[in-house]
Amino acid sequence: MANYWVVQHPAGGWDVKREGAQRASSHHLTQREAIAAAHPLIVNSGGGELVVQDRHGQIRQKDTIGRPDPYPPAG
Repeated sequence: MANYWVVQHPAGGWDVKREGAQRASSHHLTQREAIAAAHPLIVNSGGGELVVQDRHGQIRQKDTIGRPDPYPPAG
């Protein structure tokens, strides 16, 4: 499980950062694009939490994303 943060980059745009990492996993022009890019990273790491900051560094939203069901029902 890994937590990812969407934070504003000082030079403009938005970064997706894994919690505790120095470097960004990806960089995007809009916050919406960064949020969309973070979801598959969290799912592929087995689930976790997405934390989105606003322009002032305040937490705007948190989403818990679960691990995908390895045995989905048939049909």
